[in-house]
Amino acid sequence: MKINSPLEAYKYLPGTNCAICGEQTCMAFASHLIDRSKKLSECTPMLEDKFRKKLDQLQGLLAPEIRQVEIGVGEKVVKIGGDDVLYRHKLTFFNQTALAYDVWDTMDEKDLVERVNKIQGFKKFYVGNFLTVDMVAVRSTSNDPKKFASAVKKVVETTDMPLVLCSFNPEVLKAGLEVAKDRNPLLYAANKDNWQQVAALALEYDVPVTLFAPNDLDLLKSLAKTFAEMGTEKLVLDPGTFPSGKQLKETFSNFIKIRRAGIDGDREIAFPLMAVPLTAWMVHDDPVSASYWETVVASVFTIKYGDIMILHSIEPYAMLPELHIRDTIYTDPRKPVSVDPGMYKIGAPTKDSPVFVTTNFALTYYTVESDISSNKIDCFLWAIDTDGIGVEAAVAGGQLTAAKIKKGIEESGFNMKDDTSHNTIILPGLAARLQGDVEDETGSKILIGPADSGRIPGWLEKNWPPKK
Repeated sequence: MKINSPLEAYKYLPGTNCAICGEQTCMAFASHLIDRSKKLSECTPMLEDKFRKKLDQLQGLLAPEIRQVEIGVGEKVVKIGGDDVLYRHKLTFFNQTALAYDVWDTMDEKDLVERVNKIQGFKKFYVGNFLTVDMVAVRSTSNDPKKFASAVKKVVETTDMPLVLCSFNPEVLKAGLEVAKDRNPLLYAANKDNWQQVAALALEYDVPVTLFAPNDLDLLKSLAKTFAEMGTEKLVLDPGTFPSGKQLKETFSNFIKIRRAGIDGDREIAFPLMAVPLTAWMVHDDPVSASYWETVVASVFTIKYGDIMILHSIEPYAMLPELHIRDTIYTDPRKPVSVDPGMYKIGAPTKDSPVFVTTNFALTYYTVESDISSNKIDCFLWAIDTDGIGVEAAVAGGQLTAAKIKKGIEESGFNMKDDTSHNTIILPGLAARLQGDVEDETGSKILIGPADSGRIPGWLEKNWPPKK
């Protein structure tokens, strides 16, 4: 029986509160075991012989319901699967959906290298992080082992991203594996016709493999059981991705059935799932329509329950929605998205530059920072520690107070009287009620800025420098 609460995990720990793991109590360590931010091996007393039985039991109870599969090597390794719940709010989803964009072996070499570079070079800054893609899928459209090997070789030389080798021809897959065997690629795919040969390749090269049984869950489960009995559980399941009409509804239903069965304890089918939104290009002739529907299908199966996807369109208008919805779904709902509290310099501020206060809620901070920097305003921006809560809620809940603002100033080492010529702090409009208290706590003059940071430039024109 899988456990998902710190109290259940705590029952198996020594309970000595020895702090060897870095936590003050065993209960605190148990909570980190549940959210996977610490490993059981960090509790060294558990490695002693007298705790061996409990260690083995707890390892089994903490193991994810859906097996985790690794693709690639080194820093770029991609982990897929590893989930414990059907609904994110019950715990969280751990390994985000891996996005693989395709190249093919009939491409001109120059075009292939250019496309790979576009894939690996794509990034978008969003709320403190860069959104990037994960993998390159090399498709054999020639069905020629030599051509495929040549294309894989060029991709390997161009990028260190993990690879998906795509063909139903075992000879083609073997040719690609010979070139990329040290990169731990994912094979795509084994089906009812080639499964014996592809299984032999997966076992010989010790690489993960996708099992493909379009709209046939019995066959898919049979293949998974057979591969596991042959000696590999590095499996990814593809029940087929039909991108339109009633078949799309069936695809959606299949994904839910497989994932629910896996979470409910059916180990024979508890593997990561692959969606292939690229199939939208097989039913839509118009590139714009195909790209649009590919993005729609990708969004659907990011939510339900695609662990890895193969896609085609690398246009920003297609990639950005895919990346944004993935980032949203795989943001841990239990933890506010925050930045480190402290004093940040925007531009090249001087003693005469304004000093703004905001909270360390990431969305608030980066919105304010963007509005300021895009208007080329040199200033100091204070992110006060509010436990990652926005301005209005933090004021109402007591996370943003005059005492916290004073403490934030002192801890940053910034001295309002010595480091500014004006000794003036600008509070956000939604924190206007704190004006008097902040004046009393800090001894600084307090101005109330706009509620919307987009209006800061116009506000500064009328109110800065402050009147003496």
